[in-house]
Amino acid sequence: MRSLTTARGICEQFHAGLLDALEELPLSAREGADSPVLELYRKHGGPGLLVPAAYGGAAAGPLEAVRVQRAIASVSPSLGVATTMHHFTVAMLFRLAQAADRLTPAQLKLMSAVASDGLLLASGWAEGRTGQNILAPSVVAEPTPGGYRVNGAKKPCSLSGSMDVLTASVQVTEEDGRPALALMLIPASSPGVTTRPFWATPVLAASQSHEVRLTDVEVPGDLVIHSTPEDADRLDDLQTAGFTWFELLATSSYVGAASALVAQVLAGGRGSAPERAQLAVRLDAAVSLVEGAARSLEDGTEGDEAVAAVLTARYATQDLLAQTVDQAVEMLGGMAYIRSGDVAYLASAVRALAFHPPSRASVAAELAEYFAGGPLRLS
Repeated sequence: MRSLTTARGICEQFHAGLLDALEELPLSAREGADSPVLELYRKHGGPGLLVPAAYGGAAAGPLEAVRVQRAIASVSPSLGVATTMHHFTVAMLFRLAQAADRLTPAQLKLMSAVASDGLLLASGWAEGRTGQNILAPSVVAEPTPGGYRVNGAKKPCSLSGSMDVLTASVQVTEEDGRPALALMLIPASSPGVTTRPFWATPVLAASQSHEVRLTDVEVPGDLVIHSTPEDADRLDDLQTAGFTWFELLATSSYVGAASALVAQVLAGGRGSAPERAQLAVRLDAAVSLVEGAARSLEDGTEGDEAVAAVLTARYATQDLLAQTVDQAVEMLGGMAYIRSGDVAYLASAVRALAFHPPSRASVAAELAEYFAGGPLRLS
């Protein structure tokens, strides 16, 4: 399939041999709870994809990054999803590094080791609370003489078993008494950081999305990044950078998983030519939506406009993928479904895009307000 071949070529440029190494394993082994895919990814230089060249990284741009993610997820959806969490965190932090006084020397030293040492950064934004404000974490940080003492839990937290650093959003109280969002860089080896089983489904099990519990974890003040909101309900630079990269890379990963199904249909000549063309057009429309949003970021789109662009691409793609998967499974036929669990697995994995925050319903009013000319306020 042409679009997938393009993506695989870009992935090979950045991570030579990775796709071949992954494909030596059956899909069930790649996607199982004890899968080695994350260590294979680390071995092939994966963590440094979005790290700037000045810090020893591959310095991939948005378009290259979505293509790499699409290729990887077509082979291992779990690896695509898990590494999305690492990459959007890395992109966000290095974006802040470009702004004066936003990262401390200690933070920059840690980030400098991502590419050289193959560090994996877990993203602790989710907390598994239905209907929560996605920008208001329940994890709290109590000030101490040297920094903060943190208590709470993050779940699901991808990379929980392989992370070197947990980047966790927390609620802090500023000197003027107002509550604020902060991001903490917490070494995974810190006393009080533990992992508990949480992810019960076999779908995407290799992403290691379990609960990370923080019990009286001491975090030095120079490993804390404070947000700087102009408005308590709006996204500041920290949140905007994270949102745009997360939605972009996550959506591309699920496009990759769907691409694996469509590739089987095309390779097997299933259905009629008009049906195959319709299927491929629908998938490539999703590819174009994601790549269009990536190009927009490369052209300098930022702020509310960038967030709205990637959310638009995400929700439109979500609809296209649901139709694509249904058609692909039907065209592959009952025997393909019966003889191997791969078809059912890939179809189930693609559906998980709908579960990533923010849900469509939770931001419908805010997007409508934005499209009508107002600011973008996410809750």
